[in-house]
Amino acid sequence: MKSQTNRRRWQRCLVPFLWVLLVSVAWAAPPPPGSAKFEAGFDYRLIDPPVQVPGAEPGKVTVVEFFWYGCPHCYRFEPYLDKWLEHKPPGVQFIRIPAPLNAAWTVHARAYYAAKELGVLSRLFQPLFDAVQREGSALGTEDALAGFFARHGVKPAAFRAAYGSFTVDAEVRRARALAQRIGITGVPTVVVAGKYRTSMDLAGSDQRLIAILNYLVRKESRRGMHTGALESATASAANQSTAR
Repeated sequence: MKSQTNRRRWQRCLVPFLWVLLVSVAWAAPPPPGSAKFEAGFDYRLIDPPVQVPGAEPGKVTVVEFFWYGCPHCYRFEPYLDKWLEHKPPGVQFIRIPAPLNAAWTVHARAYYAAKELGVLSRLFQPLFDAVQREGSALGTEDALAGFFARHGVKPAAFRAAYGSFTVDAEVRRARALAQRIGITGVPTVVVAGKYRTSMDLAGSDQRLIAILNYLVRKESRRGMHTGALESATASAANQSTAR
């Protein structure tokens, strides 16, 4: 009777550790044949130390795109990104951040956050992108942007109040500080989980930038699954030991 009890206890303790072993082997397994393999330092950069992205949801892989309305590469990349967003995994969160790296970019960053503050960002994001690409520097001042917003149903006084508000100012300062910590010098730049960044300069094409993004998301998702499984198995093993 005593030997059977010991055997059952041994089996209960063994199962969690076998699960840890199984997950570890799966984590170490090579990627499936034909899947792309990208290298740190060439296709993407490590962010050291990693950054905490404001608004990142716990338990999700956060993807951030830094862009500028006046950037033709960002504009060309947008349809590829939109297509990716249609099929992104449910465990992935997407955040778009305008990069206020200089005075001209800051004007458009303030317009982005003013639209957000006014509740019209989803409606005006693409029209503003289209207009800036057509008109260039002609839409590079607060006055010109107030005219653009007025043509789309936002009163100039409301736009100016949002554009110069404390909320927008704080958003711009936060975006600038984050871009500087990550080491962003150009756009479009994509950041995954606050740990990796890649860009058009590194990728070389829109399609390849999406491929690197997918690779990094899978990499971080597998890491999260591995960590979660290990924590669960370890906790289970500890509970079994305590119950002995």
